[in-house]
Amino acid sequence: MKKQTVTGNAPSQLPPEVRPGQSVELLKQLHILTRDGKLNQDSRRKLKQVYHLFQFIEKLLQELPASDSGPTLADHGAGKSYLGFIIYDLFFKALGQGTIYGIETRSELVESSKALAQKLGFERMRFLNVSVAESTQSGELPVQIDVVTALHACDTATDDAIAFGLQKKARFMVLVPCCQAELARALNQNKALHLQRTPLAELWRHPLHTREMGSQLTNVLRCLYLESQGYSVTVTELVGWEHSMKNELILARYTGQKKRASGERLLALLKEFGVEALMGGRYPLVARSEGV
Repeated sequence: MKKQTVTGNAPSQLPPEVRPGQSVELLKQLHILTRDGKLNQDSRRKLKQVYHLFQFIEKLLQELPASDSGPTLADHGAGKSYLGFIIYDLFFKALGQGTIYGIETRSELVESSKALAQKLGFERMRFLNVSVAESTQSGELPVQIDVVTALHACDTATDDAIAFGLQKKARFMVLVPCCQAELARALNQNKALHLQRTPLAELWRHPLHTREMGSQLTNVLRCLYLESQGYSVTVTELVGWEHSMKNELILARYTGQKKRASGERLLALLKEFGVEALMGGRYPLVARSEGV
């Protein structure tokens, strides 16, 4: 296959990472490619990570049943919408239907994403200047969303994305959690009492271990919660450790088979670790009223 070239004063070959048919202008606007079509090491790592995640999402999108309007995808904590733009460019553009919603709290990023989508003719991309939690009440989003993504959504934003997915009866959720600090703070409270009560508290006696244990336990609880709500869950690695330390990928697929045992184990873990207070709003074990 003939290599793509960049038009300009000095045409040159594009890096092999750029896929056939991919928008070179998009990659330049996202500052992944330089103006002369080059790719630096930092951009190469970012692009590799997004491509790797896209491979998972593409397979899920292909599983969706055909519809008149096409698939819907909500990307939480979208930032500059690297992921949303790449998915649209590589999948939705050729499909000719379907809509991607980018949800981001920073208004300047929302406005720049809107401008870029208009410039590129990506007319089925929508951008909302709301938090993940606020998006559940937004009238700009449809009642049902097929795929929910949250790439490095910080701290409790991943839990908000899960709550959003449950409300929107998402068929799939693709989550890469980041900075899980809430549970670490809870573990840090009454640490001396826990050390007296159980030797397990040695697992989070030191501050570094508290942070690591909080992160690990948070993701375990999320997986159990998803299973209790009718999802099958797979946990894997997004990319190699050399690219990112925040690379745990949680893939949830709705099956309708709610696992009561998972909910019971979630409750047991919260009690064992002395963080039952989180149950109030973080992990409400309520059955979904309808299947999808």
